[in-house]
Amino acid sequence: MATKAKAKSSTTVAERLEALENLQQIDSEIDRILTIRGELPLEVEDLEADIEGLEKRVEKLTNELKEVETEISDRKNEQKDAQAAILQYKEKQNNVRNNREFESLSKEIEYQELEIQLHEKKAKEAKFTIENKKEKIKEVEDQLAGRKKDLKAKKSELDNIIAETEKDEEKLRKKSEKAMKKLDDHLKTAYARLRSSAKNGLAVVPVDRDSCGGCFNRIPPQRQLDIIQKKKIIICEHCGRILVPGEEIVEEEKPKKTRKKKKK
Repeated sequence: MATKAKAKSSTTVAERLEALENLQQIDSEIDRILTIRGELPLEVEDLEADIEGLEKRVEKLTNELKEVETEISDRKNEQKDAQAAILQYKEKQNNVRNNREFESLSKEIEYQELEIQLHEKKAKEAKFTIENKKEKIKEVEDQLAGRKKDLKAKKSELDNIIAETEKDEEKLRKKSEKAMKKLDDHLKTAYARLRSSAKNGLAVVPVDRDSCGGCFNRIPPQRQLDIIQKKKIIICEHCGRILVPGEEIVEEEKPKKTRKKKKK
């Protein structure tokens, strides 16, 4: 571990900047591949969540339907019991010894008849509830079938895109891991933080037309010279991105060096 840390600290600023620039190019290419996939992965996740929710809804409604059907069955049994009780009370009325017993049995018969009416009323309400539940189940099942169809299409589309880009992405991710190993922990942390906070994922940007390639704010000439010399890591004072020389600056410097050589 100490040897690795020593090796990293012995690398020059120029080498670290080149490693950062290379890493950014690799990661930007990975971002491009992910952009091709677009919102499809999120759409697939949303559809899967919708399907799960609808399936739970169907299950809940089906259980509620069974409960109502059980209620109707129980009420029918209660009605039969009440009818049987009425017959027994009527038979007893034929063998009563006085009016008091007759009236008492009549009240029992009346109570059972009211119970039968109540069960009939509740059974009708339950049947109406069953119809509503069945309609809701049908409606949710139709939605579920539609979502499943959409999911199948989206997954197929996503699988095709992944199949086309998977190998390239895997190679690039390996390159990214390899490039990341060339950085010390401080630079790794800074790079990862900048990448996550930037909308376009750019942590390392070139100076283009005297401006930061990330936020497009002007970079002073002296600062540009420091960037070209690569003797220290320069960050944009406006957006915090790491600045590297752009192709335009590099090309401008080449003739100057040539002229100096000619004078000698």
